[in-house]
Amino acid sequence: MQDDLFGPAPESPPAAKPHAPPSSGESAADAPPARPRRSAGVVSAAADDEALKALALALSPRLRLGTSSWTYPGWKGLVWQGEHSPAQLSKNGLAVYAQHPLLRTVSIDRSFYRPLTVSEYERYASQVPDDFRFVVKAPSLVTDALVRTEDGRGRQPNPAFLDADLARSEFVEPALQGLGRKLGALVFQISPLPLAQLDHMAEPLRRLRAMLLALPTLAPAAPDGVLAVEVRDPQWLTPEFVEVLRAAGATYCLGLHPKLPPLQEQLPLLRALWPGPLVCRWNLHPAHGPYGYEEAERIYAPYDRLQDPDPGTRAALAKVIAGTTRKGQNAFVTISNHAEGCAPGSVRALAERVAEQVSAQVGKSTSAPTREM
Repeated sequence: MQDDLFGPAPESPPAAKPHAPPSSGESAADAPPARPRRSAGVVSAAADDEALKALALALSPRLRLGTSSWTYPGWKGLVWQGEHSPAQLSKNGLAVYAQHPLLRTVSIDRSFYRPLTVSEYERYASQVPDDFRFVVKAPSLVTDALVRTEDGRGRQPNPAFLDADLARSEFVEPALQGLGRKLGALVFQISPLPLAQLDHMAEPLRRLRAMLLALPTLAPAAPDGVLAVEVRDPQWLTPEFVEVLRAAGATYCLGLHPKLPPLQEQLPLLRALWPGPLVCRWNLHPAHGPYGYEEAERIYAPYDRLQDPDPGTRAALAKVIAGTTRKGQNAFVTISNHAEGCAPGSVRALAERVAEQVSAQVGKSTSAPTREM
């Protein structure tokens, strides 16, 4: 892939301290939203923001930005108006979420804990516009090498790990049938492997290859659909892993998580798989370490404003996004509240950086001298 797409990005400055007020140089997305009026029932969209609409128009239609789930009451004034419970937002929030100018995808994470039915996928699809695309996580039933207790401890080997029949019947086929054209990326997030398997990666790679090759093609029912594999162990990130993905027509899900190398060190995998779509999940700020979800929840809740801005990651990711879409490829990027403290704020800040990249690329191409024949 060309250097202008996957070249080195600026180093990330130290993260801002939690709860620090935004400086004059920060994005408007870093500032806390104005407190909206309380709502007594139906979920309705936040007030129109002309700047957001203009920003959305500056982005490629091939770019779909979104968040992980949509059930957070703290997003009042950012996505919806008034006070709502997580249960109410779970039931009625998706249609409102999809009205936001920048939110054109969402990661369905609950499918990781329990396989969803065709009717559940159909209900999601009915709530969003035609150009919306879903990112869906595969159930841990097939992506975890261990059967775990309720507190997450591995109890015994999982005989269904990377089982092709279960992956097809419990995940790919229901999602494809229920979401249809609105299916974007089906993500197999492989949980951390036990040490015995990390020492002998040939067997997990064999299982992964066999499973991916046995899955049905997503086109033509889902013309934008792509199979993607996200990992939590850096031992996966090898040329052999790339060959497995390439052979199956799958892609690597760029995982921004402290358990993995920084974004720039993962870019060689994308180069090796180019050309192809970008699938990225920005999961957790590195300040919290590889096991820092609980700490991030404690600090960031109720997720109503950016608290740990990460401009270095934004800049690097924006460059990859702009280059990918400029070459005619789709990009699906979802961001967790745990990345910077407020997923909708992160989406806006990232969109601003992408728009800057696009503008710079256009300016560079138009200012280039014309070579005489």
